[in-house]
Amino acid sequence: MTVTITHEDIADLCTGSVFLATGGGGDPYISQILVQEALKKYGPVDLLPLGDLPDDALVVTIGEVGAPSVSLEQLPIGTECLDVIDRFEEWVGRKITHIVSFEVGGANSVIPLIAAAAKKIPLIDGDGMARALPEAQMMTFAIEGVRPSPALAVDYTGGCVYFDTADAVLYERQVRNLAMAMGGMVFTAEHPMTSEEARRAIIPGTISFALALGRVLKENFGSAALVEKPLRKLFDASDYGVLKHLYTGKIVDINRKTVGGFDVGEAVLESVGDDRPPMHLSIKNEFLVAKVGGEVVASVPDLITMVDHETSSPINSERVHYGQRVTVFGIGCPPHYRTERALKVVEPRAFGFDFDFVPIEKL
Repeated sequence: MTVTITHEDIADLCTGSVFLATGGGGDPYISQILVQEALKKYGPVDLLPLGDLPDDALVVTIGEVGAPSVSLEQLPIGTECLDVIDRFEEWVGRKITHIVSFEVGGANSVIPLIAAAAKKIPLIDGDGMARALPEAQMMTFAIEGVRPSPALAVDYTGGCVYFDTADAVLYERQVRNLAMAMGGMVFTAEHPMTSEEARRAIIPGTISFALALGRVLKENFGSAALVEKPLRKLFDASDYGVLKHLYTGKIVDINRKTVGGFDVGEAVLESVGDDRPPMHLSIKNEFLVAKVGGEVVASVPDLITMVDHETSSPINSERVHYGQRVTVFGIGCPPHYRTERALKVVEPRAFGFDFDFVPIEKL
């Protein structure tokens, strides 16, 4: 079934995307306003089911690369995604037939809607992560062998840099260094795909799922204790699977700084209502590992999501501050990230942690 997104849906889509972003993806507020205005001007966008992709498609991914905290100060103007498409088409000498999001996370979930609406390019209902992750080689596009380039990045001044790189790890290093040199955030067009590659590499249905999730959060606005049941029902019927309540507590310490183009740090939660040991959340743009009393209770690639305890509103990692009362949920990741090939680049050891991944349903 085709899902149509109007300007009235964007707030719900942003809420659901922040929940799935596990703290990363960039704060969507400014992007939300820009997309709402774009859809009012150009009309609604129909999400294309992955199964309806024609055989002769050229699919390109577009979005932002950089440290999410930068987006709170270096605000987009809304035309960057149009610029990267124009420059990409001019460079490769071919029209982009379809676009897809990097990740169903924060601002990167909604930015492609501007291009879809303004340029009438179909937007695929899917993405390359089903969450947010910090590095290019962690996208399912790269995991499935899609070449990252030809690719290009545009900065806030309109400057453009072109990439011709076959290796995803090398591309990540190059584009990350570029983002740091160009103010901390760039917009990119990358990972061009044939129809066969797209069908293999894209995780389907994630944008429409984020919209449905946002609606559930809106309809159950209030205590996190009350939203847990409807959330569990939604996730049980999805490719994500199990949802667990991990912790409820108060932020008593937050150490976060921008290192190497990422927001890196740790949040410490003190329990409210019982005598459980503190929870420690490791951050690299996203919440990567949650430990209670030194024991891992959830880890990447499974999702770790923080919400305001009183409202159930999901919280980006750059919005975490001392004194917040929050609830932390853990959610299983889709099967795409449970394969041996995927775990090589997204398991805890890939981030420097000295332990193996254990699925959240077994913890």
